[in-house]
Amino acid sequence: MKDPLKPRDKITQKMTRDGAIAENQTTGDTERISKRTQDADFQKSPEQQAAQDAAQLQGAASPTSPLPHVPGAASKADTGKTERVMERIEAAHTRKASKKAVRKAQAEATAGTKSSRLQFTDEERAAPELEKYIKKSDKAADRLDKAKAAIPKEKKLVKERTFDEATGKGKTRLHFEEKDKPPGFKDKHSPLSRPAQEAGILVHNKIHSVEKDNSGVEGAHKSEELAEKGAKYGTRKIREGYRSHKLKPYRAAAKAEKAAEKANVNYLYQKTLHENPQLTSNPLSRFMQKQQIKRQYAKAAKTGGAATAKKAAENTRKAAKKTAEETRKAAAFVARHPAGVGIAVAALLLFIMVSAGLSSCGAMFSGMMNGVLGTSYTSEDSNLVATENNYAAKETELQQRIDNIERDNPGYDEYRYDLDNIGHNPHELASYLTALLQSYTPQSAQTELNRVFDKQYTLTLTEEIEVRYRTETRTGTRTVTDPETGETSTETYEYEVEVPYNYYILNVKLTNRPINSFVSELLTAEQLEMYRVYLETSGNKPLIFGGGSPDVSASEDLSGVQFVNGTRPGNTAIVDIAKRQVGNVGGQPYWSWYGFNSRVEWCACFVSWCYGQMGLSEPRFAACQSQGIPWFTSHGQWGARGYENIAPGDAIFFDWDLDGSADHVGLVIGRDESRVYTVEGNSGDACKIKSYPLDYACIKGYGLMNWN
Repeated sequence: MKDPLKPRDKITQKMTRDGAIAENQTTGDTERISKRTQDADFQKSPEQQAAQDAAQLQGAASPTSPLPHVPGAASKADTGKTERVMERIEAAHTRKASKKAVRKAQAEATAGTKSSRLQFTDEERAAPELEKYIKKSDKAADRLDKAKAAIPKEKKLVKERTFDEATGKGKTRLHFEEKDKPPGFKDKHSPLSRPAQEAGILVHNKIHSVEKDNSGVEGAHKSEELAEKGAKYGTRKIREGYRSHKLKPYRAAAKAEKAAEKANVNYLYQKTLHENPQLTSNPLSRFMQKQQIKRQYAKAAKTGGAATAKKAAENTRKAAKKTAEETRKAAAFVARHPAGVGIAVAALLLFIMVSAGLSSCGAMFSGMMNGVLGTSYTSEDSNLVATENNYAAKETELQQRIDNIERDNPGYDEYRYDLDNIGHNPHELASYLTALLQSYTPQSAQTELNRVFDKQYTLTLTEEIEVRYRTETRTGTRTVTDPETGETSTETYEYEVEVPYNYYILNVKLTNRPINSFVSELLTAEQLEMYRVYLETSGNKPLIFGGGSPDVSASEDLSGVQFVNGTRPGNTAIVDIAKRQVGNVGGQPYWSWYGFNSRVEWCACFVSWCYGQMGLSEPRFAACQSQGIPWFTSHGQWGARGYENIAPGDAIFFDWDLDGSADHVGLVIGRDESRVYTVEGNSGDACKIKSYPLDYACIKGYGLMNWN
């Protein structure tokens, strides 16, 4: 209730730019009482003005307007204020977009002022593995130099301070230097452009307020607005085109700078791999290494140019090598100790389940199991091995066909051979079949085996005929007259002639495309992604096709071992070659020597490489069960477990899971009274010296070499 004894507030009225206002002298409050539309404030930003107009739209209805609930009083909305707000916002956005475009263009144009040309040593240029990447880096640098040369130049006055040692005085010299001209675009606006825009908006607003009463005025106004918008759009595009034309050389230089940076990073990464081949074993590790080199390069290039960038990027190799080694060790440990890792994971899951509850941890366990199952080969192990053996049999038939070329195609003067290696990565084949067929048997996969085989191997026989010449001796007759008697007689004589003849040549060419190079032609995008997952994880069955040992222990010492010589002659030279490889990690160069373009389980490749270093073309095998053992057995050079007359240089095969299929192979160093000593590749992903009891159950047998 108002206090009757309290004096009334003193209220005064005065006219302002925004209209009449009432000011309470007692409280200091002010209130706008004018009913006219508030003028635009040119001192406010478009955003502030638009907010003010929007607030007005939210205000109370005019006292003279009919109330919505009054019968027969249809509300006649005045859209003038709304249109004014929208046009003001549109004009503001246009100005902001123009400024933003110029700033963006200037930023792109001025980017990359440092030199991006790397300097390569003669040793680096001589490396075949780096040649391609050096050429790309040089080519990108040439393009960058050409792009920078196209940037407009300007002469600037430069002050140079020099010191004369003879006189001990300093001198200042002014001279002009030619430098790149900066883009220098400024978003120039007339001082009257903003008021003109506001005036136009005000005019349109006044028309909006009355056009609803006259359809003709409304139509004409809409046509006018459309024409204005079209003119504004055309003007804006002309400006943008002009700016784009002027900034073209700067954009080209920025693009060339990015390309040069990419080429340099690729070279530095490939150089790292060249000097540290073991870094290629893990895709995640490779990605992290490349990103690390890229960050180091970008950081150094901003301050010191390409020379500093190269030095900084190369400094990351030690860290990358350490990271890759730790990653490899961890992955190898998990792969070689699945039971121990499983126990540790189970213990961790049990702890989490006790801590957080059965429901959430059960879901976590389910997710982990689904992840393991989703990356595992879905076919039975016996079907996987049988299908692999069928494919290896096709390769054996192909080799036999090549071996019998001269028998099956007689009559040629010469046979010329251009042959790729015969062999494949079993996990590439299994990953492809699993991604395509999910679960398969040797019978259901036979059609795909034929298709893959036809894609991988191409054998062509081409007949070539050369016209050659040979010298032949022939006999002729001639008439001879005796000069004394005048009698004539006939005599024979021999003479040589060059006779042309056809020389028949059979050209034999075998092309081997790795399965990984053409699977994208046979699989959908989703299937291809699954293929890559299976291949990366080896279907969680890395040893199913043989080719490795789960032993991650250290290499053994042969000190004090007394070898017992048998009656069969061995070869200590190949043993010395194999022993010098001890310590190798990752299997390079053995699998690449065999013909694989990426890492495979490489124990058989190692044994074949050692035989190759002795000048032997056979035996040559990349798989233990499907290739190695069949070669020795077919040549009558096989000794089962317990065979005592083994010799240095023999091959020793292992069956880790005792399923009858060989999983691993090494070279025999020798034996003593109770143990056999070996050199093995891919023993925990490394070359090691190991030993086993002569009656060790996992020894499947020996491939006996004939060195005579």
